Amino acid sequence: MAPPAASVDIEGVTDTQAIVIPDALTINGVSARRAKAGKLNGGTAAFTSSDFFKGPSSGKPKAKRWDNYISLESRSRQPSSLKGAAKYLGQPGLISLGGGLPCAENFPIEEITVKVPAPPHFSEQACKESGVVLRSGKYDVSEGKGAYDLSIALNYGLGSGSAQLIRFVTEHTEIVCNPPYEDWHCALSVGSTSSLEQALRIFCERGDYVLSEEYTFASAVETALPLGIKFLGVKMDAEGLIAESMDELLTNWDASAREARKPRVLYTVPSGQNPTGATQGTIRRQAIYKVAQKHDIYIFEDEPYYFLQMQPYTGPNSPPVPAPKTNEEFLKALIPTYLSMDTDGRVMRMDSFSKVIAPGTRVGWVTASEQIIERFVRHNECGVQNPSGISQILLYKILDESWGHDGYLKWLINLRLEYTRRRDVILAACETFLPKNIVSWNPPMAGMFLWMTLDHTRHPSYPTSTPLSIKEIEDEVFLASVGHGVLVSRGSWFTAERSGFEAKELFFRATFAAATEEKMTEAIERFGSAVRGVFGTANGNGVANGNGA
Repeated sequence: MAPPAASVDIEGVTDTQAIVIPDALTINGVSARRAKAGKLNGGTAAFTSSDFFKGPSSGKPKAKRWDNYISLESRSRQPSSLKGAAKYLGQPGLISLGGGLPCAENFPIEEITVKVPAPPHFSEQACKESGVVLRSGKYDVSEGKGAYDLSIALNYGLGSGSAQLIRFVTEHTEIVCNPPYEDWHCALSVGSTSSLEQALRIFCERGDYVLSEEYTFASAVETALPLGIKFLGVKMDAEGLIAESMDELLTNWDASAREARKPRVLYTVPSGQNPTGATQGTIRRQAIYKVAQKHDIYIFEDEPYYFLQMQPYTGPNSPPVPAPKTNEEFLKALIPTYLSMDTDGRVMRMDSFSKVIAPGTRVGWVTASEQIIERFVRHNECGVQNPSGISQILLYKILDESWGHDGYLKWLINLRLEYTRRRDVILAACETFLPKNIVSWNPPMAGMFLWMTLDHTRHPSYPTSTPLSIKEIEDEVFLASVGHGVLVSRGSWFTAERSGFEAKELFFRATFAAATEEKMTEAIERFGSAVRGVFGTANGNGVANGNGA
């Protein structure tokens, strides 16, 4: 993953120097806007749009049109006739015999209750002692007890998602990203993997290539392959995807040799990248955006780990960096998103509650220009329809009715510190138990993964005339690790290119999100023992095959 030998001069088609990352909006401003708007009217299958909940555009430009980039499949999708009729449901006195919306009295759930932490006391013990019990009844809205109830959540909804949750994610997106163009919208999704599958179908035809990091999220590649779409890896360094390499690849694209048209899409995980843990800094993101402008590339910004950005790593014996004291400090500490610098409307940002609330909710959202969100909703209508109503009302109760934007940001600060501690625990274990003459790593700035490089040339077969291949050594280390009672992921599972790719380095991925701190330390100790066994190293930093560490 070393940088390319030559630097490529990048010049955007438009004035990319004029990109100004907008400041986050204040929570107070969002609250004032809500107060002015009055009571939310979001009944069963209520039509909704981010336009109902955004602040004024203040003269922002409109997004670029992507008519020539929309796939044949996506262009062929027409609005749902049945869901289109839902716009009449809000008419006073209307008796609906149109859509097949079951009567709520036949839903066998009268109420649900959940107990959640009261900010800022987020620990499990604090939740047990002082948590808040939230209740949702079947007819809370008609009884004047709330803005969302089970009669609405348990029925069919529209492809955009419920108005109640769309309002929250639209406001949250504006607070965090404040997109610099006017006609941006949000739509709910069934998590980021589903979002990606639909995005690929919107923008790609069979035979197309999608650019990504050289090592990327395995499920992304495996989602694309059955659609006839192949991933093509761009070289990486410690900060992730290299803009110059992307520019060079696109500038020299040979459609005849590749048997495919020039790529139109970049898929990237900018923060805590899966699997490498790399995080693109602000300058790197701006450089990649310039390349996207130059070659008219559309960007899929997959950011499940964005709010798992951690405190700077200061080393095993150094005092920690003080945590953000306020929500404003926290937001300023975050690296700006691609969406926040997207003057063209060439970014679809994929957000998810999977890594910050719970994966089983299966709820996320996408943000893009109105044109692209309209296509996304058409795909939703005849596919997933919308996320689970129970998940939506559960998230609404926690995020909107209980915590609010202020409490949610405090929860995200809490996660920042939790993951900082976990990362520091696994790094301390690596310092103690791994043979550093063989294994090296970069402390991750975000996410939940540690990417370890093993020096394959230290394998006992290398002094011989027939050394083992990197794949064979990877097999040895993986099976030895399992034999020692620890499971780590092979680097080869994450290659963007699934045919013809020849690894030049040996990698393994470990997560610091899953096990307890004690088990995580024990697992790294076991992995270190497995590596020593395969490489014949006498001790942690000692001699391997007579060669000094």
